[in-house]
Amino acid sequence: MAILSACVPQTDGGESRSMKPVALQLYSVREAAAQDFPGVLKRVAEIGYKGVEFAGLHGMAANEVRKIVDDLGLQVASAHMAMPTADNAAQMIEECHTLGVTKLVTGPGGPLDTMANVLAAADRLNAAVAALEGSDIRLGLHNHWAEFEPVEGKLPEDVLLEKVPGMFAQLDVYWCAVGGQDPVSTVARLKDRIPLLHIKDGMIEPRQPHTAVGSGVLDIPAIIGAADDNVLEWLIVELDSCATDMFEAVEQSYRYLVDNGLGEGNR
Repeated sequence: MAILSACVPQTDGGESRSMKPVALQLYSVREAAAQDFPGVLKRVAEIGYKGVEFAGLHGMAANEVRKIVDDLGLQVASAHMAMPTADNAAQMIEECHTLGVTKLVTGPGGPLDTMANVLAAADRLNAAVAALEGSDIRLGLHNHWAEFEPVEGKLPEDVLLEKVPGMFAQLDVYWCAVGGQDPVSTVARLKDRIPLLHIKDGMIEPRQPHTAVGSGVLDIPAIIGAADDNVLEWLIVELDSCATDMFEAVEQSYRYLVDNGLGEGNR
């Protein structure tokens, strides 16, 4: 089980850190959102989450969603979207501006099983950064396990961050562990590039459902404590799947982070 802590995470020097706001990646509740997106947003706000990370708008217009979010007192942490290109960037930028998204998060856009494929992904991501230039929207990379499985002696995540200097990392700490790397030391090593942490938990077995944050095997306090307090902006809860009721797990995750002084919420 993860180690509980009732204290605010400490820096290496022992001084207190500022607690970061807690958001929910709405992919976690995608099935309910497909049926009643406004109702899901209301429920997320009632739990106490300070913000949301979008993963599609479920057929609603961006201005409609923005009004609901604003009326509920929610902030917009970021959004998972397709990779920006010269063809789609204008539309994506317009939608992001309407929603209040300043951080657009995407994947590598292809396999990472050879160094040639890793470098091809870097080229795509550099082009995506260029497509967003002048929009005040930053591009981030969300990882799964492949970014942390060595290719020719190097981690694809490291190569991509080196080759795409204009991109930040949204580190998914669970998939980092599934890839065979220690999330605590990884966060510490990459902390200058991590404004968003994807906080999820489980048994580090990709065929098993995830668990509520704090009830798996990841050392969540140590992971959060390893981040750079001056760079990290949001803790974003995401559960891809769960053996229990998803909303119960989403609320339990929130309560674990807030009640243990690891993150800040509205309740």
